[in-house]
Amino acid sequence: MKVLITREIPQVGINLLKEHKEIEIDYRKGPPLSREELKRAVKDVDAIIPVIPDQISKEIIEHADNLKVIAAYSVGYDHIDLDAATRKNIYVGNTPGDLTEAVAEHSFALMMSLGRRVAEADRFCRAKRYEYWSPMAFIGPKFMNKTLGIIGFGRIGQFFARMAKNGLNMRILYTDVISHPEGENLLDAEKVSLDYLLTNSDVVSIHVNLTEETKHMIDHDQLKLMKPLSILINTSRGPIIDENALVTALKEGIIAGAALDVFENEPHIHPDLLKLKNVVLTPHIASATWEARIQMARMAVENVIDVLVDKKPPRYIVNKELIKDIVSSIV
Repeated sequence: MKVLITREIPQVGINLLKEHKEIEIDYRKGPPLSREELKRAVKDVDAIIPVIPDQISKEIIEHADNLKVIAAYSVGYDHIDLDAATRKNIYVGNTPGDLTEAVAEHSFALMMSLGRRVAEADRFCRAKRYEYWSPMAFIGPKFMNKTLGIIGFGRIGQFFARMAKNGLNMRILYTDVISHPEGENLLDAEKVSLDYLLTNSDVVSIHVNLTEETKHMIDHDQLKLMKPLSILINTSRGPIIDENALVTALKEGIIAGAALDVFENEPHIHPDLLKLKNVVLTPHIASATWEARIQMARMAVENVIDVLVDKKPPRYIVNKELIKDIVSSIV
């Protein structure tokens, strides 16, 4: 049995795989594999552990003759053709876990950095422009008692809301396809429409998966609903925001600023975003804590071992329709 790991991951994952002598490891490090390199690499593998930049398309899946499981090293799986995998009875797993806190913490950090103009002030100091203290320099908003609007009130959104509510007494609004009564009770959160959230929030943070329905859900019309002094945070997926519309909104003062960890055409960043002062940019590092990345490696490998060694579905399965028959037979 052969496992392809497309990029370097924490050693704990490799060690777990090495405990099973029957597993051969094809471990790639360095830059991402090209499409052609990936096609060649998957030809005879039983499992793939891909990272987000790896596009596990229908074409790639069809080139993998022995593939049994795609164990994404991520919570998101929009880089995997889920339908193509499911049609071939290939399990898809992901890694929900410690990165809940990591991504929420990064969202909080982006909010504070953007609002208090930390990155801008850092550049100012490094350029040796700090010659005297000015009472009007780098003024930003106070977040205490302001309103936080969260688009997608799952684990990450709720953890961010908890920090904002308990730490800054922020009012919490959220929009989601389902209601979260427990989160509402614990955080005094209000479920509202997207338009109401955008109109009434001082900070808007995105925490939804990328789907056909959520792509460009924040475009020019939605940005125009936001307050002129509001800020937008995205640690989810880049294409959820129409970047051209965002650039226009930032240039024209429709909103005050944006903090982005993900980009519409990642890793390409819209050139105008690089020029704007009212933007904080980070290179998709929201889950970059040792705790989260180590657990992600462990969980991805556990998905592989479940399928290849223990001959059962992965414990963190995404395409649950593949286990309906198993569940029915047990019941």
